[in-house]
Amino acid sequence: MQKRVVVTGMGIVNALGCGIDENWRRILNAECGVREITGFDVSDIPAKIAARVDHSEGAFNPDDWVSPKDQRRMDDFIIYGMCAAQQAVENSGWVPATDEDSWRTGVLIGSGIGGLAEIAKTST
Repeated sequence: MQKRVVVTGMGIVNALGCGIDENWRRILNAECGVREITGFDVSDIPAKIAARVDHSEGAFNPDDWVSPKDQRRMDDFIIYGMCAAQQAVENSGWVPATDEDSWRTGVLIGSGIGGLAEIAKTST
């Protein structure tokens, strides 16, 4: 019988920030991630606010997680998922000792819808 090891960890990328500590700090400070939409034109829609991942100075930096070359081939929600997955594995403390351990390592990712920028671009 093969030994099964289950280790859990968590990674977070959302409108409050990147990482468990940053999110927890902002929750304790009663901060909100919902803000005015500035990344695209919203003049023709009623919604003018959203909970978007902040890419401004000092916030989420995709270059910390995916090379700029690879970023050009993927939508932002994929980068967020890869970032959160790496955080989750690191947070779990799991360090695979063998190739088989690496192959048996997995991460479950949840995304609300993802890829809205690409959906909007291809719908016109």
